[in-house]
Amino acid sequence: MIRAIALDDEAPALKVIENFCRKIEIIQLEHSFIKPGEALGYIRQSPIDLIFLDINMPSLNGLEFYQSLGSNVMVIFTTAYGEYAVEGFNLNAVDYLLKPFTFDRFQQAVNKAFDLLDYRQNKISSPEYILIRADYSLIKVRTAEILFVEAADDYLKIHLENKSPLMVRMTMKGLMDTLPPGEFIRTHRSYIVSFHRIENVRNKTLSIGDKDIPIGVNYEKAFYQQFRK
Repeated sequence: MIRAIALDDEAPALKVIENFCRKIEIIQLEHSFIKPGEALGYIRQSPIDLIFLDINMPSLNGLEFYQSLGSNVMVIFTTAYGEYAVEGFNLNAVDYLLKPFTFDRFQQAVNKAFDLLDYRQNKISSPEYILIRADYSLIKVRTAEILFVEAADDYLKIHLENKSPLMVRMTMKGLMDTLPPGEFIRTHRSYIVSFHRIENVRNKTLSIGDKDIPIGVNYEKAFYQQFRK
């Protein structure tokens, strides 16, 4: 069960969320708020999993509000302004609902949150896959299919076996923290590789398929220590 609250400066918008939540068994909307200060006080006293959050509020921008939480609370942004979409996803939002949204679209967003919550709760015991946000969706990626990861400007390019690469907007450190420990290693500021996929190592370069990947000076010692094990 997802424990959720909603924050919106417009009461009719909160009513829509409340009515939709009543129709979905996997979510419990515990409270609705019009004032950000009251919502923040509630979050600090009562643990929640998810917040439905309006962006364009008179007293506080919803993006700034979410950044101020500094916790693992998931967020689904709800707004009438499409121009905030990119910034919302840059904050790792579960989803972005553009008002007026339908019940089916709302339920899709809640299902994404449920999948992410389930993954977080079972991450230690089930490391065979990770959840990646790409193309405005949560995608389940089997870690055994990952060949290597390559930094590409503001994105990471995840190369997969017999599949097209995934382009994701996240940091190398963020991805390393998500991947199963001991199975992947960073060999360069621009590369993460799967140990199981390394075919050979020569002259500070390793090969995975037809790709030659450099071993950076700052990563060389840690790589060889782990590789020899």
